[in-house]
Amino acid sequence: MLRIAVAFIALTAFSSGAMAAEKSGLSEADKAEIKQLVRDYILANPEIINEAIDALDNKMAKGKAEKRNETIAKRRQELFSPSEGTIIGNPKGDVTVVEFFDYNCGYCKSMFQGVAELLREDTKMRLVLKEYPILGPSSMTASRAALAARKQGKYADLHLALLNHKGQLSDPTIMDIASKAGLDMKKLENDMKDPAITEIIVKNHNLADDLGIDGTPSLIIGDAFVPGAISKDKLVEHISKARK
Repeated sequence: MLRIAVAFIALTAFSSGAMAAEKSGLSEADKAEIKQLVRDYILANPEIINEAIDALDNKMAKGKAEKRNETIAKRRQELFSPSEGTIIGNPKGDVTVVEFFDYNCGYCKSMFQGVAELLREDTKMRLVLKEYPILGPSSMTASRAALAARKQGKYADLHLALLNHKGQLSDPTIMDIASKAGLDMKKLENDMKDPAITEIIVKNHNLADDLGIDGTPSLIIGDAFVPGAISKDKLVEHISKARK
């Protein structure tokens, strides 16, 4: 992939020089000389291609970060105080961690223990959970079940039980976990059909798109975006910075 990108950039640079020469009104001899100079310079200084790649990457990353910051500012209410009430921890806490996650995500599961411990230790932390099923049909089933569990006051219970499950989930396994978490299964299955649940999941996907999120877990701690799973210690560091 990198070789293709390098070749493309080299070709673009050469083509740009050639096109400039063609449009300049120079004689054919002068045009040919300019084209040769451009080609020779690139061949003699191939490092400029890597410099161009780095500059392009930096420009794109900066643009993505700026757009993400704008989205966090504009959609702050939706991010930090969602109407669906998917909040664990102290609802009036002084620091908020927003997590986009998938119940089948191994990285989410690896981070789960540290997050659970911190919720017990830090009584002023509020965790806003964004159901973001992207890893297959069973992920969607798990999110629908968790969101439906809100009507029985057991969202947190089922969320924790699902993330604590080792390995991939299946629909029967999800229902078994829900039953063991004390949910009324007939009511749960009926509530999972609520169109409002679909609306929440679609809204979360749209929000993730606007934030440039393409994987799980993805965190927002205060105003900082933190992609990928992090250790408990790193989470504590980010929370401390957010409190300052």
